[in-house]
Amino acid sequence: QVQLVESGGGLVQAGGSLRLSCAASGRTFSSYAVGWSRQAPGKEREFVAAISWSGDRTYYADSVKGRFTISRDNAKNTVYLQMNSLKPEDTAVYSCAANPRVIAGLEYDYWGQGTQVTVSS
Repeated sequence: QVQLVESGGGLVQAGGSLRLSCAASGRTFSSYAVGWSRQAPGKEREFVAAISWSGDRTYYADSVKGRFTISRDNAKNTVYLQMNSLKPEDTAVYSCAANPRVIAGLEYDYWGQGTQVTVSS
């Protein structure tokens, strides 16, 4: 069992940056891949980024490639999503999720509650 808690969301102006954190409980977290996804009001959830358990493989949605960076620190049981050059269309609730296998999609076993990111124009 893995429990996930996101933090770091907030309000930022367009062009600004935020770093989201996904803190996990569980001794086996380092063996899990982690993904970030987001859901904007009235829209379907969409994949944002994913990282393998070792951190050697990362995947990004085309909409965030070059602006967002996913990383992890297994010693701290934490995965990060650095978001730069934010746009109003990045506004959404961002959630992290964990799975034994890295997935560039939404089919994860364990989910956090999410953190709100709002980008003003």
